[in-house]
Amino acid sequence: MAPTPPFALAGHTALLTGSARGLGLEMARGLATAGARVILNGRDPGRLGQAAQLLRDEGLAVDACPFDVTDATAAAAALASLFEASGPVDILVNNVGQRDRRGLDVMTADDLTRMVDTHVISAYRISRFVAQDLIRRSLPGRIINVSSVLSQLGRSGDVAYPVAKAGLDGLTRALAAELGPHAITVNAIAPGSFATETNAALASDPVWQERLRMRTALGRWGRPEEIAGVAVFLASDSASYVTAQVIAVDGGMTATF
Repeated sequence: MAPTPPFALAGHTALLTGSARGLGLEMARGLATAGARVILNGRDPGRLGQAAQLLRDEGLAVDACPFDVTDATAAAAALASLFEASGPVDILVNNVGQRDRRGLDVMTADDLTRMVDTHVISAYRISRFVAQDLIRRSLPGRIINVSSVLSQLGRSGDVAYPVAKAGLDGLTRALAAELGPHAITVNAIAPGSFATETNAALASDPVWQERLRMRTALGRWGRPEEIAGVAVFLASDSASYVTAQVIAVDGGMTATF
């Protein structure tokens, strides 16, 4: 019998929140290419259906499960239905996020609460549902949170995002400690500057291009498809002894002075 490839994910089911576009879609493509059955999630059924069809046209096993992760009732109902119809989700990627580049002068406490709810509370909510289902079934699993290098950095005029992502890093470590005895690993990916649709204006700005040339070891924007490899690694058996880690995929931004 031929040995199993080190990053093979055949027989696994992955749910990725916020995966209709951008880095979420690229991670979904990577996990599905490695053999996982992938379930895309987002709030817009139409956009989500288009993304799922795009990947299916590439020959990948992809379904869609639309719901708002910040709506506790809707999330619980959708996940219960998903588990009943499709069985366990043993790979969860918490990728839902929101960008709000505002500073202390205009960012209210309510605005900050909304950002923390979107990034941290929703990830806890979905992780709890998935983990409890795996524990009931006595199955191992992988939880991957999508953080940011800004969880470790500060930038004037950008208050809420670094706070929310730092909270997500803390959640990663706490859940890793909690779920380790159940063979469920919890890690985070911290992307740097990627040329996604959300960053399209900045990616075309010569000032930002020069800033990244000086600020990162590789001297450029990340390409969206460059995020997929680390997600596949963390989801695979090759990462079975990796947990509670925040792995930067940032072209060297956090290590370059």
